[in-house]
Amino acid sequence: MGSISLFSQEKFTVSGTVYDNNNNETLIGVSIYFPEQNAGTTTNEYGFYSITLPSGTHKIQVSYLGFTIINETLVLTEKITKNLKLTEESESLAEIVIEADIEKINVRSPQMSVNKLTSATIKKIPVVLGEADIIKSLILLPGVTSAGEGASGFNVRGGAADQNLILLDEAIVFNSSHLFGFFSVFNPDVIKDVKLYKGGIPARFGGRLSSVLDIYQKEGNSKEFNVTGGIGLVSSRLLIEGPIEKEKSSFVVAGRASYVHLFLPLFDNDNKAYFYDLNSKVNYRFNDKNNLFLSTYFGKDIFGISDSFVNEYGNTVVNLRWNHLFSDKIFSNLSLIYSDYFYGLTLDFVGFEWDSGITNFNLKYDFKHYLNENFKLSYGINYIYNKFNPGEIVPNREDSGIQPEKLIDKYANEFAAYLEAEHKINDNFTLQYGVRFSHFTRLGQDEINIYTNDQPVIYNEQFKKYESANAIGTESFERSETLATFQNFEPRVSLSYALDDNTSIKASYNRMAQYLHLLSNTASPTPLDVWAPSGRFIDPQLLDQYAIGYFKSLKNGDYSLETEVFYKDIQNRIDYINGANLIANNEIETVILNGQARAYGLEVLFKKNEGKFTGFLAYTLAKSEQQTLGRTAAEPGINNGEWYNSPFDKTHDISINGSYELSKKWTFNANFLFQTGQPTNYPVGQYEIQGLNVPIFDDNRRNADRLPAYHRLDISATLTPEKNKNRKWKGEWVFGIYNLYGRENAASINFSQNRETLRNEAVQTSIFGLVPSVTYNFKF
Repeated sequence: MGSISLFSQEKFTVSGTVYDNNNNETLIGVSIYFPEQNAGTTTNEYGFYSITLPSGTHKIQVSYLGFTIINETLVLTEKITKNLKLTEESESLAEIVIEADIEKINVRSPQMSVNKLTSATIKKIPVVLGEADIIKSLILLPGVTSAGEGASGFNVRGGAADQNLILLDEAIVFNSSHLFGFFSVFNPDVIKDVKLYKGGIPARFGGRLSSVLDIYQKEGNSKEFNVTGGIGLVSSRLLIEGPIEKEKSSFVVAGRASYVHLFLPLFDNDNKAYFYDLNSKVNYRFNDKNNLFLSTYFGKDIFGISDSFVNEYGNTVVNLRWNHLFSDKIFSNLSLIYSDYFYGLTLDFVGFEWDSGITNFNLKYDFKHYLNENFKLSYGINYIYNKFNPGEIVPNREDSGIQPEKLIDKYANEFAAYLEAEHKINDNFTLQYGVRFSHFTRLGQDEINIYTNDQPVIYNEQFKKYESANAIGTESFERSETLATFQNFEPRVSLSYALDDNTSIKASYNRMAQYLHLLSNTASPTPLDVWAPSGRFIDPQLLDQYAIGYFKSLKNGDYSLETEVFYKDIQNRIDYINGANLIANNEIETVILNGQARAYGLEVLFKKNEGKFTGFLAYTLAKSEQQTLGRTAAEPGINNGEWYNSPFDKTHDISINGSYELSKKWTFNANFLFQTGQPTNYPVGQYEIQGLNVPIFDDNRRNADRLPAYHRLDISATLTPEKNKNRKWKGEWVFGIYNLYGRENAASINFSQNRETLRNEAVQTSIFGLVPSVTYNFKF
């Protein structure tokens, strides 16, 4: 009897990888659940899972959105490697579906403030010019906004665009936009999984304050060759995937390009504006314990006005990764990553070329340790070497009169180590807690300025304004020397308390440090903005964020409700003195001051997840402010030291998205957006000089006014021919109208003198009116 009791307490591990049965792609976030033990786990970013259970006979349920649920009985008398294959519920052309977390929410998970996306939902959301877009889809979610149409980047919970860590297969992407924000750099055909972390950010992530956008590319079909693509009015896409060695290795190559510029000569227009990008990935499965991946991305934008002005910019990313299983409980991933963002400008009418950018080399080694069914550890290290090229001017013709000039390159190292645990205390209470240690070293450079009292910005008492100080000398350093060092402990904790199987309360706290800064005094980042490292005159930004939320699954997951309130406090937020010039400035420290920022708000997300009609309603009520106090009692600070609206402050943000499947042939989609107008400044008066009326702006009323409210309605219809069902070639037509009622949303309002009336007037700039689109998507 004693031996039976002893045997009944014995535990064994079940581990394996979950695949898509159609193409052998690994699946991320699959739920592996054992209902009788009320125990479960999910697959990691590489489809691996591990769970330890008592010996015996167990029921197992495997579920993933859009796939048929597996229900099996498992006899556990020893450790088992159990690989699983899930089958799609129905073949769909849109294999990648960005779910705005449309899957049934896991109310017991301590992870909060995260939205999971995969590619079919993205393709369903109507967007400008008919091009499916990850970034535009994210903006529909609560807490996420943009600076407006034609604006690059996105803002999360009142933060700046440079406070978002954007990862493509773990590689850092510094610019997420094509054509200054009209498109994102992410081709939806090749995207496998997307997660946006807005708070409760896991300890493995660091270096940015507001969010982490974690994107993984497809691995390629290791069973058969497939071609997927789309032809639109302004751009087209093509993806090719297939096995290198069946069931063992595969590849995927995807390209995308716009071509409107090809038609401009027909209208005697020699301007050009286009982009192209190329994604590729190769993977090789040596055995159940070793996988190798090589993924790349290259994208480029070209914008030109005749031949006299040409602007080129883009990203290059290469990542080599090795997955290794040390045991059925220890999963590891080693990554070697190269990332480069470049910006080039040719001004023939002036006679020079401009080049700038940022390059980094990144080494990551991450481990996931599945100790038992109630306790998991994540730990790892990360080392990044950064080189910053602020800019170089080179004359491109002999008679230009331009002298070559090189702004001083900057260098920095960033090291981090982390340890985090996911701890199930009991059936209702789960914790996720950990710490990240970060260490930043600003390395030596050719020359650095010295200022009186170490103050690159001075306050002019006579004119009551801040001014740039003049350097009194310079110092030079070897690359191996250290200019400044910073280190921070960044604790993270999240918890979930389940009130019942469908309801939970969650809370989180995280501290983050950001050592890189995008120097931009415009509301929306531009390619000309410069990244700069922390150092003698720029301190790292530090964030403390608190959040608490209520999560409810209704009618067996058919509906769900997520509500969160958050508060963010940021120290050392860069601010700019009035009249700051950031372009080609070799003494950038002379126009910036360190201030602070805060943001707080309420987010609500209500979703209908099942049925012919699905969709969601997202609402955010929030405030985002900035303050820069005087350094001494004699200084007023920026805006007289008062809090003022940050450029990203949007009081109200409402998004409604709906999708209706009328039949297997027709699907209709729509979304409506409303946002409070972006903060700006209007003149407070005017004066006349030599017959010209000049508007007067009050430097102590920063962002005190607003642009008109932003709103629009988009619709689309997808036609899937019935003959798709019985043939290899499958196609669909997507018809869309962006901004259905032609709202002229203000991208900006400028004040100038009317040449005819000689009176000052406000001139609104709008980018898009009503825009129809047609796209044909195919797969064979």
